[in-house]
Amino acid sequence: MPDVLISENIAGNAVDALATRFEVIAKPELWRDPQALAEQITCVRALIIRNQTQITAELLRSAHKLLVVGRAGAGLDNVDVSACTKAGIIVTSTPDQNAISVAELAIGLMISMARHIPAADADTRRGNWNRARFYGTELYGKTFGIVGAGRIGFLTARRAQALGMEVLAYDPFISRDNVFLAELNARLVSLEDLLAQSDVVSCHLPSTPQTVHLLNARSFARMKPTATFINTSRGDVVDEAGLLEALRSGKIAGAALDVRANEPPIAAELEKLPNVLLTPHIAALTQEAQDRVTNAVCDDIARVLDGMPALNAVVSF
Repeated sequence: MPDVLISENIAGNAVDALATRFEVIAKPELWRDPQALAEQITCVRALIIRNQTQITAELLRSAHKLLVVGRAGAGLDNVDVSACTKAGIIVTSTPDQNAISVAELAIGLMISMARHIPAADADTRRGNWNRARFYGTELYGKTFGIVGAGRIGFLTARRAQALGMEVLAYDPFISRDNVFLAELNARLVSLEDLLAQSDVVSCHLPSTPQTVHLLNARSFARMKPTATFINTSRGDVVDEAGLLEALRSGKIAGAALDVRANEPPIAAELEKLPNVLLTPHIAALTQEAQDRVTNAVCDDIARVLDGMPALNAVVSF
């Protein structure tokens, strides 16, 4: 009887070490077949997933021996944590392990947009040398707004601050005397004020019923026409139709998106715009981040199977 089932592409030294102590079955494509997943999950004690496997109350009815679900990543929008808690199943995640990589990509996207790096590269590869075509914008002295001032938002803002940017923050769940804000010398403002005052708006929100389409046509209409929008968090916090209209009409200057409402998206209008930079949800995909994530989730799985508390257990209220 297997102890651990891995339903997505998760591998590495930590998984190999886990397999020396427990029986581990890795099926990287299992998430694509919910019926097969329900059959496989019947006898296992632990399940390790990324962001594709959907852990629903219906699936858990087949999980007769499941003790723990380990989410290799920070977001939990694919896990019904409440249903797991009711079933007595522990959920663990890796909330901090990929934060630096996500922050670095957000800054990289910002610089790429400000200096037109992808377009300049593509044009030069075509044999051109159009220096005057690619006048950029300095980030020094500009205002950087973070929507969501958690760990990733903080790390991103700290890097923006190192570039000489002023930091604004919006987060309804932190106080004005938050130590992270104090370290950044950042001002906590309303979402409306942040959108109106920022030259770059960087989104770092989880996907919840309260955040879905929080950034919409009305939001983008409040932004400066010279501002850019960056999203490395979750795709459904953005109303893509509203963003598309804002980009087409010049309400904002550009957008860089690492995440989409539907992944993979069907290529459509956003992909045609020259003022949009798109990457395929790669913010956390560095070797260092994935090593930390895999180590943390495997450690917690082993701890639970050994009868010890998980270090990164998610609490459901």
